Amino acid sequence: MDDIDPHAQIAALEARIDDLAERIERCRKIIFAAKIAIAVGAVTLLLLLIAVVRFDPVVMMAAVIAFIGGIVVSGTNASTAKQMAADVARAEAERSRLIDQLDLRPVVGEVDG
Repeated sequence: MDDIDPHAQIAALEARIDDLAERIERCRKIIFAAKIAIAVGAVTLLLLLIAVVRFDPVVMMAAVIAFIGGIVVSGTNASTAKQMAADVARAEAERSRLIDQLDLRPVVGEVDG
């Protein structure tokens, strides 16, 4: 990657960082939905257990699936988000390294826009 223009490398890294940030946000939304599924499954199981709701095997099965499925989905998306956050940190470090290698000069005075 050293033969490529540093400006192009920086632009590519910024695009990758933006893409990873969007994916992390999507994981957070999925984790939130999974937590809702866990709560709904747990409450439904509790209501079935204390006989507030008439026992129905289909409802019980759906509650167990929501509870366990929510745990699985939440866990997998949490670890995926952690891995992507580490990728963002590496990409930001690489971008910072590339920016530091550029021969940038400070701007003196006011810039007319």
